[in-house]
Amino acid sequence: MLSWDDFYEESGEEAGKKAPASTSTNAGSASTSTNAGSGNTGSSAAQAAPASANTNGNGAAATTGMSQAQPTTAPDAIREQAAASYDAALQAATPGVDSTLPDAATPATQTGDAAADAVNQRVMAQAHAELEDLDITVGQEEVGEWTERVTVDDKRMINCRADLNQLVPFKYDWAWQKYLDGCANHWMPQEINMTADIALWKSKNGLTPDERLIVKRNLGFFSTADSLVANNLVLALYRLITNPECRQYILRQAFEEAIHTHAYQYCIESLAMDEGEIFNMYHEIPSVAKKASWGLKYTKELSDPNFTTGTPETDKALLKNLIAFYCCLEGIFFYCGFTQILSMGRRNKMTGTSEQFQYILRDESMHLNFGIDMINQIKIENPELWDDAMKRDATRMILQATQLEIEYARDTMPRGVLGMNAVMMEEYLQFIANRRLVQIGLPEQFKGVKNPFPWMSEIMDLRKEKNFFETRVIEYQTGGALTWD
Repeated sequence: MLSWDDFYEESGEEAGKKAPASTSTNAGSASTSTNAGSGNTGSSAAQAAPASANTNGNGAAATTGMSQAQPTTAPDAIREQAAASYDAALQAATPGVDSTLPDAATPATQTGDAAADAVNQRVMAQAHAELEDLDITVGQEEVGEWTERVTVDDKRMINCRADLNQLVPFKYDWAWQKYLDGCANHWMPQEINMTADIALWKSKNGLTPDERLIVKRNLGFFSTADSLVANNLVLALYRLITNPECRQYILRQAFEEAIHTHAYQYCIESLAMDEGEIFNMYHEIPSVAKKASWGLKYTKELSDPNFTTGTPETDKALLKNLIAFYCCLEGIFFYCGFTQILSMGRRNKMTGTSEQFQYILRDESMHLNFGIDMINQIKIENPELWDDAMKRDATRMILQATQLEIEYARDTMPRGVLGMNAVMMEEYLQFIANRRLVQIGLPEQFKGVKNPFPWMSEIMDLRKEKNFFETRVIEYQTGGALTWD
């Protein structure tokens, strides 16, 4: 229903059209408001035109209504009519409420502000009446068994029956610590200077065609990949993971994915790239499209709003989706692009874009570690899920993801560039795949491979020193998170 002010405003506009203050002359014939020769005026005219005077054909003045009554101004008449109409509509919407109000408070019997006050009293009475009738058992029925105080032993990663609104006591301290670390590492894309990148990108001979291809391909893949990740987090994982401290970090991760998408858009906009070309690469470029399609296939349960856990089959499906999501999408698919862009930064090319990717890599490393900890915790609490079939499925998914990323490397590096080539990248990705397998308790599949890019480990694992007046240190933390010991 409209508020009183809106209702009055609309009603006033209509009534104003019908009731102008005017003077009319009747030249020998009867008008709608005056009978010729009689001087009498109907009651409807008194409401529609209370301030008007009428003259009959004989020149005698006829008064409107009672000759001794003070004329009502047009705004008051409009307000009376609007109040009466609003009162009728309110009574129809809230039957029985007017029994709680005195007769004098009926808006139709009031004028001016008194009518509005009466309407407000009726609305207030309705609100109070509903509170008096509020049934608190409805909320208790919704939480079901979650009415007792939560203990640590009540908490579980999935299918928890404890109250999810009670954050403490913590069971998984590592999840809460990751949330705090994520908050301490907060950054925004606009804080990074892109001036040098813009000049280099616009320069005719600033970058080789192969280097330009790398920048465009990676911005095209990452700009949509992180949106897919964010969708899964917000629409599925938050609902399916039944632990409040883990949910707290998932919320933080979702926000960081939004920042990453913002960062890619900021780079694309700064470099004046064709946005349609970049954002549609996951449709139009085969090596990008295959990774996107694989990710959608193996996280389809996460995309299903009707998917729930609670049976061995659905719990296994969730675990399989989590392995695809964290170990493959975030743990393998991102690493070729990260390596390529960060290698450009090491050569003093596209330094602003490279710095954005360093921040993103720092965040994604924490996302990956959180996901692996969560997967392993689900295995501990539900050992029946981690059977031989699940182990085979997990191994197969990691190997498939590795092959797709190798194909992406070959597409983006048809020739050697930036001190690397597709063969070196293939070995690096096999090295990464071995790490993902071991992290979830599976044996290595690529024997004897080594890391051809040790500087990547330094970027991820070691603290770096920079001239603060030239650029921002990647280990930047918000002031409230710093310790001064």
